[in-house]
Amino acid sequence: MDQPTLTYDTLGFGEFDDFPETSEPVWILGKEFNALTEKEDILSHVTSRLWFTYRKNFPPIGGTGPTSDTGWGCMLRCGQMILGEALVRRHLGRDWRWVRSQSQREDYIGILNAFLDKKDGYYSLHQIAQMGVGEGKSIGQWYGPNTVAQVLKKLAVFDSWSRLAVHVAMDNTVVIEEIKRLCMPWLDYGGAACVDLQGGMSERNGCLEGACALAEEETALWNPLLLLIPLRLGLSDINEAYIETLKQCFQLPQSLGVIGGKPNSAHYFIGYVGEELIYLDPHTTQPAVEPCEDSQVPDDTYHCQHPPCRMHICEIDPSIAVGFFCRTEDDFDDWCMRFRKVLYDVSSKGYKYRRFSIHLGTKPLFRTVRDFSDSDRLERFFDSEDEEFEILSL
Repeated sequence: MDQPTLTYDTLGFGEFDDFPETSEPVWILGKEFNALTEKEDILSHVTSRLWFTYRKNFPPIGGTGPTSDTGWGCMLRCGQMILGEALVRRHLGRDWRWVRSQSQREDYIGILNAFLDKKDGYYSLHQIAQMGVGEGKSIGQWYGPNTVAQVLKKLAVFDSWSRLAVHVAMDNTVVIEEIKRLCMPWLDYGGAACVDLQGGMSERNGCLEGACALAEEETALWNPLLLLIPLRLGLSDINEAYIETLKQCFQLPQSLGVIGGKPNSAHYFIGYVGEELIYLDPHTTQPAVEPCEDSQVPDDTYHCQHPPCRMHICEIDPSIAVGFFCRTEDDFDDWCMRFRKVLYDVSSKGYKYRRFSIHLGTKPLFRTVRDFSDSDRLERFFDSEDEEFEILSL
């Protein structure tokens, strides 16, 4: 590993802060709750999220590699959680709830199987760690949010069941045309059918490998979109100018949350209350799980059954990736409309700050800048492969 990571067991402490009694709204993945009257609903909503943590005693990665990811796999697990939320929305629906010991739906079992710690799971730790080698990360090395996003994009190509279109928006720019081409590759941008003279689609998610030709009846569909946006919201600390915008991201119905954390300690942020972020913590080491003989998956350890963790928003490391899921083209158009409003806020001095740009062309309307005087002397503890930049304020 390049850098040491925090190693602790959240379950080992034995006590968790109960959810606060507050009149302030609680926002979790695009849903608003009242902590005074809907506490049970809040906890049920949180428990229903897939919770991926450190595991031990799984088959060696690559045949001879690690059998546990304790101490190095927390960001990989956070990547699994944000992707897992997208798959739940895709296959089970936004309002699905997990009930302990309840008979499992086939689609739910299919999702869990994709994340089991074995080499043939679409999104297993084994696959993420080995695909990361192509991103310059050796097995057992620390990942940052951007690396995880790029790896998930590559792995989704092979998941023909979910057929996700994964787009990683780089340079703080979301290009609508690029996304619509990705989600409807059989159409040109004007909406006309695009015929592949070579006999099928040659790419998915911008990758050639693993792509499948689409049947004719599928060509009228929109490939569900997982949009990941790596951001840098400061240098050593989050710039307070971005806090309200970050909080508003959790209010959007398309929100999948945020992967990030504190220095050397990754978390999956799913919402906020007041000035505190609500998150799921992967820093618990549990035994690897094997399916039962009847193909059911023991799933108690894949759901966090204690109150979620909280931390002050100012403590978050500025290197993050924000996630959104758009099941249909209408969902994406709605996201664009809502997010244009989120992009701006008015400071006490009356200036408007551009977070990052959404535009219809192929060239960015706004640029990012490096502050070499700061970044050259700054020792990063969290995500050394991400760019050192502040989003340009206009």
